[in-house]
Formats: sequence, structure tokens, C-alpha cells
Amino acid sequence: MDNFEYQNSTRIIFGKGEVSKIGRVVRPFGSNVLLVTGRESLKKSGLYQKVKDRLEEEIISVVDLDGVRSNPLLSRVRDGIRMAKDYGIQAVLGIGGGSVMDTAKAVAAGAVMEQGDVWDFFTGERTVEKALPVITVPTLAASGSEMNGFMVITDEESRHKLAAGSLHLYPRVSILDPTTTYTVSADYTAYGGVDAVCHLLEPYFNGPDPNTPLQDRMAEGLIRTIMDTTEACIKSPEDYESRATMMWASSLALCGLTKAGVGDHHFPVHLIEHAVSALFSVAHGEGLAALLPGWMTWWAQDHPEKTAQLGERIWGISGKDVSEKSEACIDALRSWFDNIGCPKNLSDIGIKTGDHERLAENAVFQAEIWGMSGTYSVENIKNVLAYCQG
Repeated sequence: MDNFEYQNSTRIIFGKGEVSKIGRVVRPFGSNVLLVTGRESLKKSGLYQKVKDRLEEEIISVVDLDGVRSNPLLSRVRDGIRMAKDYGIQAVLGIGGGSVMDTAKAVAAGAVMEQGDVWDFFTGERTVEKALPVITVPTLAASGSEMNGFMVITDEESRHKLAAGSLHLYPRVSILDPTTTYTVSADYTAYGGVDAVCHLLEPYFNGPDPNTPLQDRMAEGLIRTIMDTTEACIKSPEDYESRATMMWASSLALCGLTKAGVGDHHFPVHLIEHAVSALFSVAHGEGLAALLPGWMTWWAQDHPEKTAQLGERIWGISGKDVSEKSEACIDALRSWFDNIGCPKNLSDIGIKTGDHERLAENAVFQAEIWGMSGTYSVENIKNVLAYCQG
């Protein structure tokens, strides 16, 4: 096990109906908040009005930043920053999926900048030194943004989707009320499951320390749990126990706990997917599903042991040599994607071989920022994409 530092400062309030506490939760952070939301689903479900009522009971003024879309845009973040400064916002409340929560974080960081632009955080030109308090209420089990300091934003002009992070961006409080996920569609429930599984597999495969039995078992247990509950939630959208398990498991998948001790590592599947969703506007989990089996096939050429281990422990694959078990594991993953209605390769989402060059050139921009361009050069990313094409 490698040396590590672990810190997670987010207070979690979990359970049925706990969203009703939102007014009392927000009030200690200020009386003037920016409420970040998506498009129409929050209002249609009635959750938006419930939240507004609870905030008004605590005499909290609300400024709305709505219309946040999937793969959230830099222009909307800048809108939020202007609003935060104009209205003297004291805290940012994000209610929605990962896109909404990431937008809330970016606004919170940008609103206190004394010079420069918020995009500087994503290009690595600046680091986040402070931010307004962020409170989140996730309505989709997927990104884990409610319990970590990461954010991902897309610049629609440059067509780059980049990530940034800081301890200052951990939400102060996150209310996890599984009933808020009842109305999530079957496809986005599936994409959320894929996203959470990929959060666990990236450190599982890419950590340099070969002796991580504790981390492996934690990741494998969460992966199996997420797989089972994803299927259960698709079958019965208002199955509270399944929704609750799925919500907590996806939060744990990217809170830093399961990767602590695996050593310094990167997230190459997320790296390449950011290019896919920036250029083709697919849902994040959808893009991950199209890439993950192909990346695993490419990676397992030189590292079949870990893929074979995953196959043994998740799907009970046995009685074969390491390479055969590795291939069977990847086949089993594809079958699970098919079972929950997700793509299994790039062809399934309309991407062609002729698109590989620009995808690789887009992805290597983030790879250089992350210090990954040695392994993930344009040529190597194109090799990965060839395995993902289908």
C-alpha cells in the first residue's frame, strides 16, 4: 500500500424526506444564495418549489441560475459568476445531477476570483485557493460530485471538456434523499451506474501499487452492488432500498476512500470520454460505456492479471488461463452494458473511424495538463479508440 493523505470534509445527510431540511442546512452559510438547477425536470417533479418554500421559511433570498445542461457549459458558469457578484451571493446551492453540482462548484470558485477567468482553473494556469460555500442535493446517482472536490466543465468555443479540483470545492453539506431519484429515466439510471463503476475501475486498474487487497475488495464490492442496484432501479424506479443503495454506493465510488493507497494514477477512460462528449454531445455515462470495454482490451494486452481478477470476483469466471479470463471478463462487462441498455462501443453512439484523429487531438490537450501525454499521446489514444470502435 502506498503512502497517502485522505480528507473528506463533506457532511452527509442521508435518507427519505431529508431534503425537507434544506432551509435549516443552508441558513448557517448565508441569507442570500444562488440556486443552480437544470432544465425542467426539477420543476415538473415539484422538488424545486419544495426547496424554495423551505428556503423562504428560513428567510433566505434566492437567485436562480437554471437551464444547466448535460455536459455543462462554461458560458453558463460565467453567467452564474456575474450573478453571484451582482447580487452579493453568500453560498451556492446545486440541486440536480453532476452537471448542476459541477456548475455550482465552478461558480463558487469563480465568484471570489480577484483576477483572471474561471477557465484558468481548468487549463492549469491557476489553482482554486478559496470558494463560496457549496451545498448540494443530488437527484441522480452517478457523478459523486456531492462528496468530492472535482468539477468538469465544457468550453463550447474551444470544444474542450476539462476537469479541475480542489479541497475548497468539497460541498460543505450534501443532502442525499433517494426519493429525489425516483423520476430518473431508465437510460440515465443506467448511465449513472456506468459512471460510478468507471470511477472505481480507473484506480483499480491504473494504480501503480500491486499490493492493494483492501482497496481491491472495497472497489469490487461496490461494483457488484452498483451493478445489482442499477438493474433493480431500472426494473422498479420507486424501489426505495435499491435507490438508496445506489445513491450511497455512487457517492462512495469517488469520495477518495477506495483509491487511497493505490498510488498516483490517472483516469484515462474519463480523459478520452471528455473528448467524446465535448465533440459529440453524448451523455457522460453513455460515452464511458462506449469506451470502457475497448480500453480494457487495449490495457489488458500488457496487464491481463488484474482484469482476470475482476472477472473471477465479479462474474465468477474460472477454469481458464489469465488471458482467457481477462477476455471473458471484458465480454461479461459488454453483456452487462447490453442488459441495461447501454452502448458497448463507439459505433453504437454513431462515432466512426474517421473521427478518431480529432478525438485524439482533443483528448491530448487534457492529457498534457494532467501530465499523461507520454502514455496517452495522439497515436496511443488513436490505438485505444481502434479497440473501442466495435
